[in-house]
Amino acid sequence: MDSASHEASAGAAPPADRNYIEVQRSAEFVALRRAHRSFAFPLTVAFISWYFLYVLLSIYADALMGTKIVGNINVAFVFGVAQFVTTFAIAWWYSRHAAAKLDPAADAIKSRLEGGA
Repeated sequence: MDSASHEASAGAAPPADRNYIEVQRSAEFVALRRAHRSFAFPLTVAFISWYFLYVLLSIYADALMGTKIVGNINVAFVFGVAQFVTTFAIAWWYSRHAAAKLDPAADAIKSRLEGGA
């Protein structure tokens, strides 16, 4: 490796990289990350808690989970189906949230970044 290429690799970031770093530090990008995190993290914690409640009840509350509701449908079956329903509901809710709040902000950042290229 010659000294010129070594200096280039050890020196400042290329202009494109500097643009990405500037965008990452911008107030718009910080707001976008905050909007994503404020939605995704609490919902993730809530869903994981709901899932572990189901698992723990299945392990330790056999009598409750085995309680028949209608015919051969018991509480465990209803909880299991509810897991699928909440999974799809969360996916739908996140899709609406992203389309309304995240995508427009991300598109604005992207167009500004690509406009400078």
